[in-house]
Amino acid sequence: MVFLPSETPKAVQLEDTFRHKGLRKKLVDEIRDKGISDEIVLRAMNRVPRHLFMDNSFVGFAYVDKAFPISSGQTISQPYTVAFQTEALQIKSTDRVLEVGTGSGYQAAVLCEMGVSLFTIERQRSLYDFACILLPKLGYHPQFFYGDGYLGLPTYGPFDKIIVTAGAASVPESLKQQLVVGGRMVIPVGNRQHQVMTIVVREGENKYSEREAGNFVFVPMLPGIADEK
Repeated sequence: MVFLPSETPKAVQLEDTFRHKGLRKKLVDEIRDKGISDEIVLRAMNRVPRHLFMDNSFVGFAYVDKAFPISSGQTISQPYTVAFQTEALQIKSTDRVLEVGTGSGYQAAVLCEMGVSLFTIERQRSLYDFACILLPKLGYHPQFFYGDGYLGLPTYGPFDKIIVTAGAASVPESLKQQLVVGGRMVIPVGNRQHQVMTIVVREGENKYSEREAGNFVFVPMLPGIADEK
């Protein structure tokens, strides 16, 4: 059994108990011990009730540092991975940020907690619908888009930061071109079995630098819009 967001968003109970908060603090402490040092990132993650992005049957898994399956063959990312990507972005509260792959909306919530202006795009209709309902209920108001993440949002750019939450075979040129000069993108690049987290910085109008930042495993980044009929 996996979480099917399209069946639950209107009925989800927005309860964040002392137990949830205690488990969340323990998780954040664990992530800190694993090397995440940006206290702004850690504080944001300590505020976001991760259990609300999963079916309440699986609350026991919500504050374990592991990825967990949701619907449409996707996952809610491992909390450490969320923290790692967010820290690598070097977020400022004034940033305009593009997120490619809304998923359950958990990463989007963390970014919203950090005060950014967030634009988030999702190709799976059920996940898009779920996030559009849940995030505003929690007080988060990114701009939502249903579409092809490979294309990004050129009419809304350029962006200070871009985060990609699925594994791409290579860094999409279309996304690189949507960065401001001085902007950075964090994207996992590789095959379906494993990817290397890659940090792309736009150094000039036609100049980019890339550096690798460790091995990860994500679901693949796919083009187009999913057919869920």
